[in-house]
Amino acid sequence: MNTYKFVRSVQLRESACQGCINCIKYCPTQAIRVHNGKAHIIDKFCIDCGRCIHYCPHHAKVPAYDPLSVINHFKYTVALPAPSLYAQYNNLSSVDIVLNALLKLGFDDVYEVSAAAELVSEASREYIRDHMDEAPFISSACPSVIRLIRVKFPALISRLLPIKAPVEVAAEIARARAMKKTGLKPEDIGIIFISPCPSKVSYAKAPLGIEKSNIDNVVAIKDVYPLLLPHMKHDDSQLDPISSSGRIGIGWSNAGGEAGGLLVENYLAADGIVNILRVLEDLEDEKIHGLAFIELTACSGGCVGGTLTVENAYIAAAKTKRLSKYQPVAKNHLADNPEVENMYWADNVEYEPVFRLGNTFRESLQMMSTVEELTARFPGLDCGSCGAPTCQTLAEDIVRGDAAPNDCIYVLRSNIADLSHKIEHLTDGKSAGEPLTEDEDRLLHRYIHELTTELASFGVPGKSGKKGV
Repeated sequence: MNTYKFVRSVQLRESACQGCINCIKYCPTQAIRVHNGKAHIIDKFCIDCGRCIHYCPHHAKVPAYDPLSVINHFKYTVALPAPSLYAQYNNLSSVDIVLNALLKLGFDDVYEVSAAAELVSEASREYIRDHMDEAPFISSACPSVIRLIRVKFPALISRLLPIKAPVEVAAEIARARAMKKTGLKPEDIGIIFISPCPSKVSYAKAPLGIEKSNIDNVVAIKDVYPLLLPHMKHDDSQLDPISSSGRIGIGWSNAGGEAGGLLVENYLAADGIVNILRVLEDLEDEKIHGLAFIELTACSGGCVGGTLTVENAYIAAAKTKRLSKYQPVAKNHLADNPEVENMYWADNVEYEPVFRLGNTFRESLQMMSTVEELTARFPGLDCGSCGAPTCQTLAEDIVRGDAAPNDCIYVLRSNIADLSHKIEHLTDGKSAGEPLTEDEDRLLHRYIHELTTELASFGVPGKSGKKGV
């Protein structure tokens, strides 16, 4: 059984961060805080959806992935192009144009992820047919969706379709065929995935459902895209017929493509992380009925909307439809691919309670009560000035020991005003030169000390404050 191992591929470029709060407002799992004028990503909350990359106006959130030069680290390399790669190019008449260009770029071989997608579609059809009494099943192809369910919707984990993602199946087939063709050892063969999103970078390093991925490295579509252009020839006589994908496989790049490959009508397809959250909440509340399958992709438009692509997601989706329009429904079948020994997960995906406040149920209830009391003290504006996305999130951070009530500017301002009134009250009515009593003097010094501390946290010039407001 896999223990939880977190790998995050969305990174912060601190030098570019201006301390604005755009990112904390758009993060679907409230994984970002802003303190000391810089954003901070909380590893265990992040699901690598890349939404902060889209919305950061200063380009301070960046995806981590491998450079194309990794192909030089192996004796033999196989490119695994995501079907969304094809949709980046204008007037593409054949997938073979891209696949041949990949070989000219320096790869020794190519295996299409879209070909493996057709195998996954076939396996999914069989699994759903044999387990219809357990429906609806949730797609397990998007790593961000799996991670989201794992940390926020534990009741839905059992609904995840326990089938390997197309990219993993593609990697297994590509490695097996390369070993047979070359006689090389597995470690001498590089399986390089050309990805539309950072979440698959994390998946390759720490997969869910299996012990170890067959993917060696992940490069970005946006890096490969311009390098392929000089090698793209549209003359069919100069192209090797490499492509082995049909309409189902190529269509996986678009929202609804995976569900379409099941050849059933009672399905739901949602794209975009905000829409996905709404669907998962309704599914958890048992508001959704009569479905066999639920397809969820974190990026708007499907994989064509990934942060490592170059084309507008909806234009890319239209290109995919044109490209696959005259293709046969499918060209790949499980019976013809003996390299695939097992299409299913080897390990179960388990709930990871990263958002739980306490170590026990009783402790969590007590801490939640404190959160409610703290939240009631705050203005309820969810303004983000404290560096947390909402007032309740700030309260939870306080209970965890990661923040203080005075991080809320409104609470801080109220405390400063209260201390000022207390000091004024102590000295009110005293004539010039009239000394304070010993108790009054002690109180005055305490109030002044507290006021000085409050002002320091507010960022008064000359003081070292947390927020530097």
